[in-house]
Amino acid sequence: MTGHVAVLGAGSWGTAFAKILADAGRDVTIWARRAPVADQIRAERRNTEYLPGLVLPERVTATGDAARAITGAEVVVLAVPSQTLRGNLADWTRHLHPDATLVSLMKGIELGTTKRMSEVIVETAGVAADRVVVVSGPNLAPEIAAEQPAATVVAGTDPHRTTLVQGAITTPYFRPYTNDDVVGCELGGAVKNVIALAYGIATAMGFGDNTRAMLVTRGLAETARLGVALGADPLTFAGLAGMGDLVASCSSPMARNRTFGEHLGRGATLEEARIATRQTAEGVKSALAIRDLARAHGVEMPITEQVELVCHEGVDPRLAVDALMSRTTKPE
Repeated sequence: MTGHVAVLGAGSWGTAFAKILADAGRDVTIWARRAPVADQIRAERRNTEYLPGLVLPERVTATGDAARAITGAEVVVLAVPSQTLRGNLADWTRHLHPDATLVSLMKGIELGTTKRMSEVIVETAGVAADRVVVVSGPNLAPEIAAEQPAATVVAGTDPHRTTLVQGAITTPYFRPYTNDDVVGCELGGAVKNVIALAYGIATAMGFGDNTRAMLVTRGLAETARLGVALGADPLTFAGLAGMGDLVASCSSPMARNRTFGEHLGRGATLEEARIATRQTAEGVKSALAIRDLARAHGVEMPITEQVELVCHEGVDPRLAVDALMSRTTKPE
């Protein structure tokens, strides 16, 4: 791999991922939607809005011109909010190298279509599915920026491309594993955001470890049910892209979906929680899409259903807890 890498999106994870790539020996150009962010990265090698303590390596630069970032890139990393992907990618596709590997860092399900992010990429960019690679795992950006040891999963159907991306992001502090279960890795990343919202709500309501452990384990169970219905390998959900990501997103105060849930659990409205959190909590919109996806495949996802009701239909979190606890008993 000799060309530069484009990272489209200058949020916390896009910025941290650019650091990983540079530390692994790649030249990286970040595209930032807002010119001041690109200017600061270029002039100071900092992105103080998202990762204030990080000084980026010299191999990282930035631009507000997506075409400039993409042109000639062998690997194009997509790190924008999931619900904005389709519109952005429609504008970017004409600049892609004919054989570029497209890497998705996004953890969401598209509203309206209920498509996974790799499916949106294939459809919008008009590329073969084997050109898309998904990176998913317990990857909290501030910890990775501080070079704390972490691991992730690089999932794709083309072993050459997954190995290429694996090599491009292997550093002393970041350890990637390959996997061919794209469906399972994407669903694990998307649904854990919804479960983390529930975990945050429960935490803010004063519930203890028993309740939170119940949400993690039963949340994983409903994630796996949906995954199996869509053809995923159930073992994926026991790994980094499943249980690993879920534990990190639920247990860490840094995790934006958990934090968003805590605001809701303290009685904030959806808009108040959004303003307080300041970053995109993907689980809020994905809850609607995941609920629709589950219903279309006849899969019960009671935690997801209640999170959707709290977020979008104004249901009191206490009533949501009552609804979960009063469901008909059944075998585990």
